[in-house]
Amino acid sequence: MLLMLRFSPFLVLAASLTLLAAPQPRFRTGVDLVTFGVTAVDRKGNLVDDLTQADFEIREDGALQTVTHFTRGLADGEGPATHLGLMLDTSASMERDLKLARSAAIRFLNMVPEAEDITLVDFDTEVRVTRYPQSEFARLVERIRLRKPDGFTALYDALGVYLDGASRQTGRTILVMYTDGADSRSRLRFSDVMDLLKASHVTVYAVGLVERTGRMRSEVTMRLQQMVAATGGQAFFPSSLEDLEKAYERVLGDIRAQYQLGYTSTNPALDGAWREVDIRVLRPGVKLRTRQGYFALYREQD
Repeated sequence: MLLMLRFSPFLVLAASLTLLAAPQPRFRTGVDLVTFGVTAVDRKGNLVDDLTQADFEIREDGALQTVTHFTRGLADGEGPATHLGLMLDTSASMERDLKLARSAAIRFLNMVPEAEDITLVDFDTEVRVTRYPQSEFARLVERIRLRKPDGFTALYDALGVYLDGASRQTGRTILVMYTDGADSRSRLRFSDVMDLLKASHVTVYAVGLVERTGRMRSEVTMRLQQMVAATGGQAFFPSSLEDLEKAYERVLGDIRAQYQLGYTSTNPALDGAWREVDIRVLRPGVKLRTRQGYFALYREQD
């Protein structure tokens, strides 16, 4: 069953501001379980995929937490269900790069058989969202191939729509964006998008095709890096087909090596407040990429 939606800029703004008004916690597999996706790398930037639960330490607002949930990568189906999002910029500014972006997206999707479903967000002035189960992969590929470049770039609105939908999914959620990053139409501001990313549970990877953005290149690059860093993801800026292939191979490697850590917070307050979370690895020479915290659940007092 496919879910296909179109959104006007006004509806995007309304939905996204609703999400901002009611911050979402890190995704929970139970009532009280707070779960983070964590990627580990060594000093050379190589993925480290042999850590154990005992190698991690979690503190929330300085208080030590007990790790009760641990899975490593996608081995043996141990991890939570994986929902994959693919965001494809089809605006007129992508005219020279869209063919490359389409081919890269299809090749990437062919390499990710583990996803339970795939949500395609293709956008220009409008934002279009379609969710496909794995059994409808051929239709997804056909839709990607049919898109033509046209209109302005509503990147921030597209992110707002996707994150709103992803907030209702349980399990691990990954978004890969193919865009030149030069927003020219969104009602949402960059600061709004950063708040939404902090409130979401999605790990975002960006493939920035920024070679032709001219004087905006530095700003666009910085903003894409800030967006993915808020989620524990990465940004790549390929200048050739070879670089592009390496970028989506790195994304796939990250997805397959990502740890899932969960704990029940020692702070029972349902106040909607931001909780700063510090996840450390006890093995020397290993660094982590992950989120910096989450918003607690909120319940009004009687």
